[in-house]
Amino acid sequence: MQSSQSPKFSNMTASNSSTAKARLEAIQKTFTPPPPPSLPSQTTTQNPPFPYPVADATIPFWRTELHPLDSHRCTLELPEKCEIAVIGAGYTGASLVHHLLDGNDSAGRSIAILEAREACSGATGRNGGHLKPDVYFNIPKYKKMFGNKMATEIAKFESSQVFAVKDLVEKERIDCEFHLTRAVDACLDQDHADKCKAEFDQLIASGEPSTRDVHYAGGKDAEALSGVIGAKGAFSFTAGHIWPYKMVMHLLQRAVDRGVNLQTHTPVLSISETPSKDGYYAVKTQRGTLLAKTVVLATNAYTSSLAPEFTSRIIPVRGICTRINVPEGTTAPYLPNTHSVRHGPGLYDYQIPRMDGSIIVGGGRKTFWDDVSQWYNVTDDKTLIEPAVEYFKDDMMQKTYRGWENSGAKLDMAWTGIMGYTTDLMPHIGSIPHKPNQYVCAGFNGHGMPLILLATKGVAKMIREGCDFGETGIPSVFQTTEARLRDDSNAILDSKPQ
Repeated sequence: MQSSQSPKFSNMTASNSSTAKARLEAIQKTFTPPPPPSLPSQTTTQNPPFPYPVADATIPFWRTELHPLDSHRCTLELPEKCEIAVIGAGYTGASLVHHLLDGNDSAGRSIAILEAREACSGATGRNGGHLKPDVYFNIPKYKKMFGNKMATEIAKFESSQVFAVKDLVEKERIDCEFHLTRAVDACLDQDHADKCKAEFDQLIASGEPSTRDVHYAGGKDAEALSGVIGAKGAFSFTAGHIWPYKMVMHLLQRAVDRGVNLQTHTPVLSISETPSKDGYYAVKTQRGTLLAKTVVLATNAYTSSLAPEFTSRIIPVRGICTRINVPEGTTAPYLPNTHSVRHGPGLYDYQIPRMDGSIIVGGGRKTFWDDVSQWYNVTDDKTLIEPAVEYFKDDMMQKTYRGWENSGAKLDMAWTGIMGYTTDLMPHIGSIPHKPNQYVCAGFNGHGMPLILLATKGVAKMIREGCDFGETGIPSVFQTTEARLRDDSNAILDSKPQ
């Protein structure tokens, strides 16, 4: 693998040394190192089976203001037993526990959360913070795969998440810089724009409900609507964006305040295949073994490490994200919406403007996607994807948006993150086949922000009420089943880019 930063990128970041120094000072002030291991005789340096999180990951912008719980352990020793063990302290784990505690605060004392690294240090803490539902783009494909009714259900499930997050943020008064906005997809290639428009017209003709919130502009109007230079077509619809780390840490703090035992820096090595006679699974960690009656894998890309049946079904996929900023003391040009700039089928960048004038930018696929060694089955988020770094630092905003030509915008930070892609492109959610009281909520294909909150609500209902998957409100094609686990196809590598 390549080194963490190229000389050029190191020089670039050096020019922003004052900003970087301020961030590092902030990190040092808020970082609380984990306490010493509980029982030296039980500890081990053994790593879990591949795939597992690596050490010394790149620092994302979202983790430059660390929460006191970032490396927290509620108890010095790992608890011996709990009713529910949640593995993973990202968006999935935190929101699942939030739903488990909803109206039932006393249940907190029976729940433990185990995290291999720091809290919210995985995909959630490394994404773009974009709450962007898919209400038109993939719906034609879903209609072909699953039928009209299911395609409509998926679109409805995704679009409802934006307002579900808004309601959560307002109800819990979460300081996470939530903003309700419009997302704009701009197509730069005329053939691709024509294809997207033709499929969109077919959706409208069929009466697809999700299109009611979508507006299309073509020709010169596409560039006017999107602000993207050379746009041939543009679609806009309701979306949102947040500071994801802050939202997750608020939920974790709320959980800990209600008695949940959070244990960071506690990699799980294995989970027993069957429960004991008294109903406990043995969750073996580097710090000892925890017994739990119910186990939930909120482990996304790393799921197959602990549940081998997901090997070659949930694949670690590496992506890159950056922060671009204008020079200190200047005002960034107006950019009110979030954007996806589509260069062609499967090739896109995304931009999320922040209130401080900076822009979160990710994607860059056209620079590295042909080299599968850069991204497929890769868990290394301590190194950057160098071709994409060069792409993002090369006047990215100036070349993309009208009015940004003289902005002086430059790359400020870059980081990588590991997503969990599934070989049939649908998340795996629900009870793990043949493992009673083991659940999974993972494999969001880089699209977890507009899926997770209500998906975990459904899983929490299964755990609390013992209900079937069909009663959760989650689209049935998301359910993990034995048939899906037996399917050897691989749509990640084999499907035609959209």
